[in-house]
Amino acid sequence: MKKIFIISAVCLLSLCGCGRIPKLANGEEAVVTFKKDDKEHSISANDIYEVLKKEYGLSTTTDLIDKYIFETEFADYTDDALEEAENTVEAMITYYGGEDALLAFMENYTKFPSIDAYKDYVYVESLRSHAIDAYAKLQVTDKDIENYYNKEAKGDIEVYHILVVPKVTDSMTSDEKKEAEAKAKATVDEILKKLKDSKDVLTTFKELVKEYSEDESTKSKDGNLGDINYYVLGHEYDELVDAAYKLKDGEYSKEMVTTELGYHVIYRNATREKDTLENLKSKITEILADREIEEDSKIRIHTLKYYRDLYNMDIVDSDLDSEYGINLNAELNAKEDTAE
Repeated sequence: MKKIFIISAVCLLSLCGCGRIPKLANGEEAVVTFKKDDKEHSISANDIYEVLKKEYGLSTTTDLIDKYIFETEFADYTDDALEEAENTVEAMITYYGGEDALLAFMENYTKFPSIDAYKDYVYVESLRSHAIDAYAKLQVTDKDIENYYNKEAKGDIEVYHILVVPKVTDSMTSDEKKEAEAKAKATVDEILKKLKDSKDVLTTFKELVKEYSEDESTKSKDGNLGDINYYVLGHEYDELVDAAYKLKDGEYSKEMVTTELGYHVIYRNATREKDTLENLKSKITEILADREIEEDSKIRIHTLKYYRDLYNMDIVDSDLDSEYGINLNAELNAKEDTAE
């Protein structure tokens, strides 16, 4: 319906004359006129605006608001946001088997009238996501950083690992998936037995990496992940890092460690001295900002309100302003109910 409306609006404007765009002083001028016999009628800019406002007014307005604010506030991020939008669209086109197929899906199942409209949506959402990260960091105080450093920050540890990946595919039956999982776990048990029987665990571990590990990025380095910490590897390694810090130098995991990547056997080789607060400040800020995002169910609303207030946003249209206030309060209350 949105696409039909836009096409209709273009057609209406075409009736004004080829190449002519009405110069609107107060909104009452006619965009479209009718005359038959002694009857005359016109459609004004205000008429069109009122329909647009009722149908798409608030969502379109807030998209334009956030697009302007975040393009201004985070000008150095706009290229990244655009690249993310383009990559997302390309991935969608590939997934659906071409632009025509994607457009057909959008027309039938989404609010987007075109692929470009979807790309713009992803672009604005990327800007909003970046703004949320920035806002969360603003909530982190020097005292927060100091407390984290004193109570939670640790020195880096050097860790080796062997990765075994279950050969599970979407096309497998439930029983086949269980069999693949069992085979992978049996491989891990085999690795652990060889380590238990070894007199030189580190040397044996490095040999087992070459024989078993499916992490191609570390296999040529004896499985060495390097000096790691909670803020060094991605979240997909969280369980591995937790397990590694529970070991002592020279110890290996007596049980397999499960992450979203697969099954691991790990060996903790060395512990480094904890870095200075000044050197870790940026990383700690990121960690605490991530926590803020995870723990604050209203972080998105708080972010948007903060930056809109920062730019002294004023919705002049009283109807849109009222609707904005009602929707904002409703969303805040809904999220509070969810959190409870």
